Amino acid sequence: MTEFPKPPFDKQRALTPPGRDADMDPRPDYGEAHYKGSGRLAGRKAIVTGGDSGIGRAVALAFAREGADVLVSYYDEHDDARETCRLVETAGRKAVPMPGDIKDAKHCRAIVDKAASEFGQVDILVNNAAHQKTFENPEEISDEEWEVTFATNIHAMFYLVKAALTHMKPGSAIINTTSVQADSPSPQLLAYAATKGAIQNFTGGLAQMLAERDIRVNCVAPGPIWTPLIPATMPLEKAREFGMQVPMKRPGQPCELAPVYVMLAGPESSYVSGATIAVTGGKPVI
Repeated sequence: MTEFPKPPFDKQRALTPPGRDADMDPRPDYGEAHYKGSGRLAGRKAIVTGGDSGIGRAVALAFAREGADVLVSYYDEHDDARETCRLVETAGRKAVPMPGDIKDAKHCRAIVDKAASEFGQVDILVNNAAHQKTFENPEEISDEEWEVTFATNIHAMFYLVKAALTHMKPGSAIINTTSVQADSPSPQLLAYAATKGAIQNFTGGLAQMLAERDIRVNCVAPGPIWTPLIPATMPLEKAREFGMQVPMKRPGQPCELAPVYVMLAGPESSYVSGATIAVTGGKPVI
């Protein structure tokens, strides 16, 4: 609880969306030096969207060290995605990079087809990619911005799930990244928070639909997590103080999320479905 950086992050500069890992100061911790796998996902095949950096990279790394091969879906952050793939391969697992825009339903189907072709099966789908921007007033949010947020955060999730189910067998798992914003929305994140509420609801309904197929569906609700998205989408003064609002007085690191995704992906959580696991630095989610 005390080994990770605390704000203010005075050296951090504003980034161009969606942000790059190399421009972060301090750099996020993905677990490279300390995540130890134990074969909990041996032989499993996973898709992780938004896998180039942030939470997605930490999840891909943890999955690989637990024995899973990983398709890394990302937009166009090629340098960051190459590093994620390197980490997966260094763990002795197969990494498949897949750039493209998940707002496009055809691309979502192509992601799943690529995973099935490369791996022969799809066991785990992590819907993690997201888009956000901050605004002070509803009038500042353009129609296009609203549509992009929903298309990226919730529409793509539906397209990916529908495609993946063709290849998923009993025992498979779907894990969606929602947010503390689903239950405690910040007004400046009106569009983003609305999509995160939709994700939580989607997860609960889908878990009930897929129970008879023995496919579990859960979501993870992060609080403030230090990823490239933060200085790329928030005013710089807020990014430098990011995480001060929670009881631990710091943002979480991506590596602090990964073990939750591993737990939800593995057989140990066989009776967990339709759940939201909050990782919020001490902020209660009710």
